[in-house]
Formats: sequence, structure tokens, C-alpha cells
Amino acid sequence: MTVYSERPWIKLYGAGQPAEITQDYPTMLDTFSASAERAPTAVAIKYFDGVLTFADLDQRSDALALALLANGFGSGDRLGVYTQNNPAFVIGLLAAWKSGGAAVAINPMNKERELAYLLADSGTVALLCLDELYESVAKEVIASKKSAITTVVTFSALDEQSRNDERLFSKMVRLRPQGTLDLEEIYQQYRGEKPPLVVARGDEIAVLTYTSGTTGVPKGAMNTHQTMAFNAQTYRDWMGFRPDDSILGVAPLFHITGLIGHVGLALLVPCALVINHRFEPGVVIDAIREHRPTFTVGSITVFINLSGREGVTKADWSSFRIIYSGGAPIAPAVADQFMEKTGLYIHNIYGLTETNSPSHAVPLGKRAPVDPHSGALSVGVPVFNTVVRILDEAGNELPVGEVGEIATSGPQVIPGYWNKPEATMASLPGGELLTGDVGFMDADGWFYLVDRKKDMINAAGYKVWPREVEDVLYGHPAVREAAVIGIPDEYRGETVKAYVSLKPGASATEEELIEFCRATMAAYKYPRSIEFLEDLPKTVTGKILRRELRDTSR
Repeated sequence: MTVYSERPWIKLYGAGQPAEITQDYPTMLDTFSASAERAPTAVAIKYFDGVLTFADLDQRSDALALALLANGFGSGDRLGVYTQNNPAFVIGLLAAWKSGGAAVAINPMNKERELAYLLADSGTVALLCLDELYESVAKEVIASKKSAITTVVTFSALDEQSRNDERLFSKMVRLRPQGTLDLEEIYQQYRGEKPPLVVARGDEIAVLTYTSGTTGVPKGAMNTHQTMAFNAQTYRDWMGFRPDDSILGVAPLFHITGLIGHVGLALLVPCALVINHRFEPGVVIDAIREHRPTFTVGSITVFINLSGREGVTKADWSSFRIIYSGGAPIAPAVADQFMEKTGLYIHNIYGLTETNSPSHAVPLGKRAPVDPHSGALSVGVPVFNTVVRILDEAGNELPVGEVGEIATSGPQVIPGYWNKPEATMASLPGGELLTGDVGFMDADGWFYLVDRKKDMINAAGYKVWPREVEDVLYGHPAVREAAVIGIPDEYRGETVKAYVSLKPGASATEEELIEFCRATMAAYKYPRSIEFLEDLPKTVTGKILRRELRDTSR
């Protein structure tokens, strides 16, 4: 069967878009160096009232690289970067590369047990750490001697700005943890000095990003210089980025969306990245009003939150010319509601940590179709240089329209997981990524995500995909968020339960929502029970945690 290798989706690309692109730069270090040389005075980061140019990033990362080298950091070593959306995150990446090593992107929500595992598994030898995270979490991990850490550099979220917004920084003070190096002092100590020139290779690891995948302990995805640089360019070329564009950084920078769709893209274009420590809706809205960004990509829950805030109008969104959403499927009703509130069409984008963000995206300016049978909104079409297949359980290609596992091949796919050859062989046989996501392709080449394989509900022998039920619930005018899981049932084996949060001021009963679903769904699909929560549990990236709901329902 050759339907996928023929790439029928290419005809859906925007006018003038090629099927293949040639990568401009082989590494992320080359990407940044070219931008810093071409546009040193261009704004790289806006952080509240603080501004850093590309020359500033270059000088600061030179200083940190020199400090790392002076403290024994060498070629191939790993620098852990443990912070929120602060300028130091970007500086840490650049410094790791300039000193011949790689970065390890660490979720700032991680506690002692999780941090200890990541540091030990990655063999991290140096840590760049937010001062409050050092004092509350990292200090004990490092004192336990369970990691290879020999050097710690700390900094404050208050650095690089003077506004000290009380919504985020109330009662925060700069700390100077004992036994650590201070980033601001490093800038002064090495001001004007350059580290030895490093020539990175495309196949070298640039960043280790940890993902739990479908089972087991977290795995370090080996995001190489080449895979990261390719997909940063995918964002740029797919969306027609210009240097006068700017990016609103609503995704966490440690997450693959923020790493590529915020940092990688800004370093390549080059253009400004607007960040504000962590997501606080009022702060983000004020940043939009002040800095007037033109692009963002984030989870749909972020956009539901921002567009639904009191006092937010279409005028607030008028600076944007491109908005994409990834990380979780979008219900068609939610896309329509966002359009009504903001005047903007929200384009779907789909990818994984293992694909360095996008493997699929809706072409800019096009509307994603809705599958007439499932009601699912298309996640888009495979991007440049990419082949995606739909496979059955035996690994055979399925015909158009049939549901199976999504398998992705392309230059953005990682070569494997850090020190986990068995996991690499299982998920990346022959270099093709078996995503664990279930979906299908229609006759025109549009792809639809049905759900995660592990989330499928077996109700009396019938397959129920939570995503389909959630999409129906989102069509109810009172529903703000919805998540569907399977719970044990003596008669059916499993039955369908929904968790719902309502829009501010809205009301609905369990019976009303069950009947709403029953009116449009097959009898085995609609939820038999609904529990109302003020907010549904989410990851730091805004993805709703069905797993946590399953755990609490047992």
C-alpha cells in the first residue's frame, strides 16, 4: 500500500509552500550565532519591563559558558535548567551549547523525588536553578549525593526586570544560596570575554526533555541540534514568520512546545519572545496589551481561560495574526467560541516531544475540517519532509478512513531515548515513531486524532474514545472543560464517566448533560454519570490529566 508515501496531503499546503524544505542551519548554536551576528540589536526577550537584545543573550551566555568551563564542565556534559519562563532559561541553553554540552530541561513543578531521578538518569553535572527552587527542592537532592552535580548556579525571577508585579512576585526576595554561584555575579566577572569556539554537530544532543510516555519511568528524549533546528524552521516557514513578528510565550519553555515554538523560533527568525515567569491570566492579558505580540502557540485550556476573562475584548487580540493550539485536541465548538470572542481562527497543531513539536499542522489560512462521523476536528496535515502512516496492531498500513496507530517519520523525529535502548527499539523501530496515538486520515489527506491507545474505554465490548464524548460535552453552552474516563462496571466491564467544570455564572445538572449527550450519541457512548469540579486537574502545560481523574475514581 503506497497511499501514505505518496503524501496526498501536499496539495493542501498553502500557496507556494514546498513539499520539502532545506534546513538553513545544521545546529541550534549555528542558528543563534547567525541571528546574533545579523541582528545584534534586535529585541530577543521582553520580560515585563525588561528587554534583552540578541547581543545581550550572546554576552550573558558567553559569561555563563566560561563559568561552567572554569568549574569543570566539559564536552558532552549536561547542564540541568530548572526554572520557570525566565530569561535565564534561554541563556542556559546557549551556555550549555557554547561549552560543548547539552541542556536538560526540567519541569519546575518537579519535587525532590522527581528531580533526583532526572539528575541521576541524565548524569547532569551542573545545575542552573531558580533560587527559590534551589532552597525548596534542589538543595536537599544535591546534599544527598545521589547525583553527579558539582556546580550550581542560581538566579532570581526578579532579575532582568524592575516592575516586580505583585500578582507573581508578592513577598519574593532575591536569595543568595550558600555554596552556589550567582548568575548576575558571573555576568560581571566574565564581562566581555569569549569562550573557546565550539563546533557542534547536528547529530549531537542539544536538549534532553523528559517524557513519561504511555508507561514506565520518565524517558529522556534526545532532542538533537538537527531535529530542533529543523522544526524551528518548520514553524517559521509554515507560518510565514517575519522579523517584525513577536511571540507570546504562554507554553512552559521546558516543554517541547515552548522549547521549539517559542525559544527555537525566536532564535531563528530572529524576533522577540514575550515571557512572564509563569502563567497568570491577568499578567498574560496585560502583556498582550503592552507588547502586542503577533503569534502564540499553547494548549486549548490556556486560550479558553484567556478569552473567557471578564473585560477581555476582541481589541485585546487584534495584534495577533497567527494563533495555533497543540498539546490536546480541540473540540469544534471550542474553536467556534474562540473565534466569536476574539475574531481569530485557532489553528490546530499536533506533535510530541519525540517529534520536536509539530508533525502535523493546519496550513495557515485554511480551516480544519470536522469529520462527519466522529465530530472530531482535524489536527492538520503532515508538515514538510514528513510521512505519516496509520498502522494496525500488526504494523500493517491501513486504508484511508480506517482507525489505527499514528506512525511518524521525518527529520524532526528523535533518534532515541537516553540510555534506554529497549524503549527506543519499541517506540522507534527503524527510526519511525510509533506515537501511541490513535487516528485516521481522510481521502483528502487530513488527519484526525481519535485518542490515546491507553485511554480507550471498553464498554460491553464496544470501543468508546473519550475524545468523542468530550467534544459533544463542549458543545453544551454551560460547559467550560470536560474530561471522560472509563470506570469499572459489574455489568458492562467499564462504563463512561465525565468530569465537567462549568463556565462562570453558568449552571447545568447531571441529568441535563447526560441527556444532552444521549440525544446525539450511540447508546453505549454517552456518560452514565457526571461529576462537577471547579477546575479539572492539568499538567503545567494545560493538558487535562485523565490519569489523575482515573486514580481518584477508584
